[in-house]
Formats: sequence, C-alpha cells, structure tokens
Amino acid sequence: MKKRVLTGIKPTGYAHIGNYFGAIKPAIEMSNNNEYDCFYFIADNHALNTLKSAEEMKEYAYNIACTWLACGLDPEKVVFYRQTDVPEVFHLNWILSNVTPKGLMNRAHAYKAKVEENQKNGEDLDSGINMGLYNYPILMAADILLFGTDIVPVGLDQKQHIEIARDIAESFNKKYGKTFVVPEPYIEKETCTLVGLDGRKMSKSYNNAIQLFTDEKTLQKSINRIVTDSRLPGEPKDPECTLAILFKIFADEERYSKFVNDLKAGLGWGEAKKQLFEVMNAHIAPMREKFDYFMAHKDEVDEILKLGAEKARKVASEYYEKTLKNIGVK
Repeated sequence: MKKRVLTGIKPTGYAHIGNYFGAIKPAIEMSNNNEYDCFYFIADNHALNTLKSAEEMKEYAYNIACTWLACGLDPEKVVFYRQTDVPEVFHLNWILSNVTPKGLMNRAHAYKAKVEENQKNGEDLDSGINMGLYNYPILMAADILLFGTDIVPVGLDQKQHIEIARDIAESFNKKYGKTFVVPEPYIEKETCTLVGLDGRKMSKSYNNAIQLFTDEKTLQKSINRIVTDSRLPGEPKDPECTLAILFKIFADEERYSKFVNDLKAGLGWGEAKKQLFEVMNAHIAPMREKFDYFMAHKDEVDEILKLGAEKARKVASEYYEKTLKNIGVK
C-alpha cells in the first residue's frame, strides 16, 4: 500500500532557493516514486498572519503555485490544491482544538519566540500575538490529519509542528477511537538548513534569501551580496564557506570538487561568485522559462487548482465524516 505524503508552502513572499531544495524538490522527487501518494497544497490561510493585503495574497499565491509547476510538479501524479478550497480543513481545525491542551500551544516555537521578544523589549507578553499565531499548529495538524497522511516533508524548523500533530492525533484516537493516521516527518539532511547571503539560515524574514525565479541580472546581484571574508586572490579560502555550500547543491560532484580545490588554491571571491552564478543559472533557467509561462497563463493554474481541490475534497470528506461519526455528531 502506498504511503501518503503531504506538504504545503505558505504564500508569504516569492519562492527562494531554500524553499526549492528544502521542500519543493524532495517533494516532487517523492511524487515520481510509485511508493507514494502525494498531496501538495498552497497554505494560503496560514499566510494571513503575515500578509498585509488581498493583493499580496493573490500575488504570492500564484507565485508559489507557478513555482511548484515550473519545478516539475505533475498535476496528474499528485493532488495539488489550495488550502482555502477544502473547507473541511477549517471544520476539523475546530474539532481538534477541543482535544489540544493549551500547554502544548504554549510550547510552540513561533509563539514562544514572540513572547520572548516582547519580554526582551519590555512589552506586554501578549503584544502582537493573535489567535491565528497561537493556534497555527492546530490548523497545520488539521491539514495533515484530514488526509490520512503518513509522511510530511518539512524543513528542520518545522519538525516540532509534526510532533504536535502526532500528539493531537494520538490524543484524539485515545478519546474517540482510531480515527487518524499518526504522521512522521521527512527531513532532507543535506539541505535541511540552507545558508543565506549572510551565512545564517536562508529566510525571507532575515532578508538573506536568493529568489528562485528572478531574472539573471538580479540573480547575479544576489550572489554578489554573499558575505565573504577579507582573504585576497591567491590566499587559500575556507572550503566550507557559503559559496561552496551553495555550489555543492547546484553542481555535479566533479565540478564541485574542482571548485573547492580552486578555493583552497586561492581562487578570488569575485571569480568564485561568477562561477556560482553560472552553475545556479544553468540549473534554474529551464524552470524559469516554465515559471514565466504559467505566470502569463493564470487561467490554466486556476483550472489545475480547481481540479486538485475536487480530488482533495473526496479524500477529505471520508476522514471528516469518520471524525463526525466518532465524536457522536453523526
């Protein structure tokens, strides 16, 4: 029996290479494996805490949808949908809220980080915290449990959310009988924490990400912003620097080995950045062409998402009806 895989991406900005290697690429590889039954979605309601306008929501949602398609997602092989188009998710979210201890939400990383930030700044501990942020892990659990998910590909920073979903599923099953599959996280070890322009984890919030489908000129400018040390051409460079880490995930083993050896031999930072651009652009260019096509044909994207939602609701309704029966509503 196939293992069911589910993952989603929030449309809170333009997709960057961390999104691609950390989530999209491994998820698409799974979809090409006959062992898996894959459900991938645009997590638009999860983005409401971040986005400032309806215009941003539309723009970024299309960007993420077109990114999935450009990177090789085949709508015939997966169930590809928009979270909002599956209302059962939000119904289940409320049901799960009633078996979720408040203490579990108190320990969620995003909530704790905001509280600690408020404390550091001398503000009220609840300042800027709404229930969307606080209950975020429960909605994520609903996304996962509604489809009988076995495996959730996530970045390392999202592992706790899968652990919370497991806790909620086990609590519900204990109270109402076997209803939900208890999911497992799947983390790509090689790229689970991809470094950004400043050497920290690549993140839109740090403003250190390299946009995936920007034009070539902007891509080169982004690479030129990568922080390096003061060693001059001719001086040996650190083979584990940010440039080398990024080069490794885009190049084949032979070219990567040569790049590292050249760095040790004193390759200048300017030339190293030029070579990194070459390997990155060679990898991205074919996908960029597909991305531009889908962005210019949004009606096709809408139809793909509509058909995906229809497939998703067929599965969701089965688990939702089972849930209603088990809690005594039906």
